[in-house]
Amino acid sequence: MLSLSNSLSFLRAPLAFLFLVESTTVRIVAILLAMITDSVDGYLARRCQSVTRFGAILDPAMDKFFVIFALSVFLIEGRLELWQACAMIARDFFLCLFGLYLGLKGQWESYRCRAIRSGKVTTALQFLVLIGLSLGYLFPSYIYLIFILFGTLAFIELYQIRRETPLAD
Repeated sequence: MLSLSNSLSFLRAPLAFLFLVESTTVRIVAILLAMITDSVDGYLARRCQSVTRFGAILDPAMDKFFVIFALSVFLIEGRLELWQACAMIARDFFLCLFGLYLGLKGQWESYRCRAIRSGKVTTALQFLVLIGLSLGYLFPSYIYLIFILFGTLAFIELYQIRRETPLAD
């Protein structure tokens, strides 16, 4: 059965499609709603004791879909350069590397998925940059380099968690 928290996560997909509307207001509302659903879904899952492996994967997947869709629109509109968009999703590249590492070690199935601090900070920063881009703000290069730093920190944090925590049954 689909829980309320997972339903909120799924809402971020249609919210992303609002970026097809060339309206600053619509885009900012979409971002704010995505931020709210991202905050509330995890809180509800914990409060209602409905935390699942599916939800732990769905929530960040919907964040990624939302951000990548919005970045794609900004790329097409010429508001963003390709290297900037790639830098903003650097954490996702590092997450894929970590997943590959787990797969090669034969530990993918037993790894307990959970949120990490650097991931939460990166997602919040992505949403803030999307708001700025929607408003036409041009960010300095170092802002995009921060995403690469947080991607590296996410990989290190995941690796440390894997070493310090017993694998899930």
